[in-house]
Amino acid sequence: MKIFQNYLCFICHEEIVPVTGWQALFERETRIVTCETCLGQFSVIEGETCQMCSRPFELLEAQYRQNDLCYDCVRWEEDSEWRGFLEKNISLYNYNDFIKEVIARYKFRGDYALSKVFAAPLHAKLQEIDHDLLVPIPLSEERLYERGFNQAEALIRESSFTPANVLTRVHAEKQSKKSRNERIHLPQVFQLDSGCSVLNKKIVLVDDIYTTGSTIRHAAKVLKEAGAASVTSLTLARG
Repeated sequence: MKIFQNYLCFICHEEIVPVTGWQALFERETRIVTCETCLGQFSVIEGETCQMCSRPFELLEAQYRQNDLCYDCVRWEEDSEWRGFLEKNISLYNYNDFIKEVIARYKFRGDYALSKVFAAPLHAKLQEIDHDLLVPIPLSEERLYERGFNQAEALIRESSFTPANVLTRVHAEKQSKKSRNERIHLPQVFQLDSGCSVLNKKIVLVDDIYTTGSTIRHAAKVLKEAGAASVTSLTLARG
């Protein structure tokens, strides 16, 4: 008789052989979705980081750092148009080649099941963050049709939380095609849905990657100007 069910890794599709023992017999069964080999290829952000965007300082040359902030965040906070909208961004992983490929499969090739790979670490981190609303970065109708689902909303749901879809996004050219300067100077692409109130709410924005911070700050600006008490962001990777 087979007591333990073996599953396939959602990333590499190899069989996962669970650890067995008496304790496991009495523990509530939890499905394991990622093998140890794949888990080991995620680069968890550790050590000293920028206090605003989670960029690891060990990967940053000294001239691009000012006290506990990276130079990118210093520039954002020196700009009167953007100062003070985002409390901070928290990213779980460095954007290495492995997570880049995993996110590409998830985001652009419609592999929804990969959202389950990140469910446990996201759930743990969200429990640490005081919040009233979890707001996924929205897709335009065109992008949503292309992809079939909103990857940020799926991450929230698979982490056992309820997304608050209070923002709408108009169709725009893909951010990945734009330079940092172009992203910063984009016209506002988000708006608060009519009938939605964020007054005095502590909000966590959820997205897959933090790169320049432009997308997150555009969303944060709309929310803060609508009366949100604070806006933090949680992202899978720091690019």
